[in-house]
Amino acid sequence: MITGIRLRNFKCFAKLDLPLANLTLLTGLNGMGKSTVIQSLLVLRQSHLQGLFPNRGLALNGDLITLGTARSVLYEYADRDEIAIGLRSQQNELWSEFLFKYNQYADFLELDSASRQQFSLDQCLFKDRFQYIQADRLGPRAMFPVSHHAVREHLSLGAHGEYASYFLDLFGSQPVLLSHIRHEEARSDQLLHQVAAWLGEISPGVDLHLLTHENMDVVNLEYSFAATEGRRFRTTSVGFGITYSMPIIVAILSAQPDDLLILENPEAHLHPQGQVRIGELIARAAHAGIQLIVETHSDHILNGMRIAVRQGRCAPNRVAMHFFSRPRQAQPPYQTRIISPTIDENGRIDPWPDGFFDEWEKSLECLF
Repeated sequence: MITGIRLRNFKCFAKLDLPLANLTLLTGLNGMGKSTVIQSLLVLRQSHLQGLFPNRGLALNGDLITLGTARSVLYEYADRDEIAIGLRSQQNELWSEFLFKYNQYADFLELDSASRQQFSLDQCLFKDRFQYIQADRLGPRAMFPVSHHAVREHLSLGAHGEYASYFLDLFGSQPVLLSHIRHEEARSDQLLHQVAAWLGEISPGVDLHLLTHENMDVVNLEYSFAATEGRRFRTTSVGFGITYSMPIIVAILSAQPDDLLILENPEAHLHPQGQVRIGELIARAAHAGIQLIVETHSDHILNGMRIAVRQGRCAPNRVAMHFFSRPRQAQPPYQTRIISPTIDENGRIDPWPDGFFDEWEKSLECLF
């Protein structure tokens, strides 16, 4: 498990040391650096997949992320032209920090030879089963794509969740190994049945039907509902949120201890009840030993996590929360302020910073 991220002169951060837990919640105002934290991990993995990290350098552009040139990555008020990214692991709690040379026109940052060090790639960030499900996911489609390389070889759902249907068709009969995240009312422990049961928290009575057309490299996904006596519907004829949230659920239920999942806005297109239940599932997965980094703007996702802690489904010491903000009258050089509340066994949060999921109360004060 990764227990910390260290950034120097990377995008909006002159200096950042951010602790991580099994479940790390990133929240706060827009444009404050939440995505930058995620991007720092993605650029390391992307560079590794291209055969460049940890021995040669950073690839700023690739399949996972497009950052442009070094000029777009260097902190605007940097006191020196160098960028550093560090990781701390649970194995030894020591930092592995890498310094990269700056060339403003390059999209490849060469590793400074002075920072070469022994570094183990036996971390969740660099192994198969890693999942990054971004906010811009694939919505309802007539057909979904197939990738033998991504799914069969690397067990990836794709950054847009585009291979979730194909993954389910291939591995849907396999059991969900972690009892802590199984839905109690699913027909069986099989992945397909478990996914359907958790989707039922979003749309009651939903079931999934998959058919891969190997000769066309596409998968057909249809839904049926108990209320419609099993009649099947195309995804384009059903609520957007079911298809949009399916990759999130598949990623969690197919994960194993020590896997790393990075999930952006799992609440997208879901009603509050569904968001709460997804939040609970995320917390239960963290308790089962999966590492999740979740960027969210949803108080319902937060409350689902808090309920899971209160019910004993997730230990409070497995949760870290970081609230990103900046004073309204801040003057350059701009610095993001990060406040990290803690959660106790009753799901109570302390401190509760101004702006941290409190807009409901502020709105009520204006109305009454």
